[in-house]
Amino acid sequence: MIKKIYLTRHGQTDYNLKGVVQGSGIDADLNATGRAQANAFYQAYKDHPFDKLYVSGLKRTFQSMESFINDKLPYEALTDLNEISWGKHEGVPVDQEGAAYYADMIKRWQLGETDIAIEGGESPNEVAARMQRALEYILAQKNESQVLICMHGRAMRMMLSVMLNYPLKSMDSFEHSNLCLYQLAYTGSSFQLEKYNDTSHLQNLKG
Repeated sequence: MIKKIYLTRHGQTDYNLKGVVQGSGIDADLNATGRAQANAFYQAYKDHPFDKLYVSGLKRTFQSMESFINDKLPYEALTDLNEISWGKHEGVPVDQEGAAYYADMIKRWQLGETDIAIEGGESPNEVAARMQRALEYILAQKNESQVLICMHGRAMRMMLSVMLNYPLKSMDSFEHSNLCLYQLAYTGSSFQLEKYNDTSHLQNLKG
């Protein structure tokens, strides 16, 4: 085994709470719940011997991992880990028409039309190319056998698809929640999934 990858999603923001997509264009802060989730994750994994932390270029991932950073865990921000761009729909409250458009787009992706992008945004194929680039960079780093990565929901689904060689149309099979954990082992040629959307470390939080 060459590397263990611990993949988590950032904590809750008010946009998450309201069901409004943020994408890569909205650089939101964690809310109180998100900070509590981040602390619960930290308490569960603060003694794990991580060699390196990677976050995206958006502050909600940095804030989610801030306690590890304060503990002097080496970290690096990779913009390739940023969330998908939802284009003109970022930060806009979803009305009935918008919800129908969004649902139709997801359905088209599930049918395999992963070259299609939401208006002004990125297609899954474009995001997957970023994920592949980020993954190759991380795997190429020496002396990093235990790697923690904090990123974003939709991008995480695409990253897992890339890692496990799933077709992008199947990316919604990877469920996620704020500060969930996916654990994977890299053998040098392939990834093995060891934990799936684990939230046991959050079980003592209210709500």
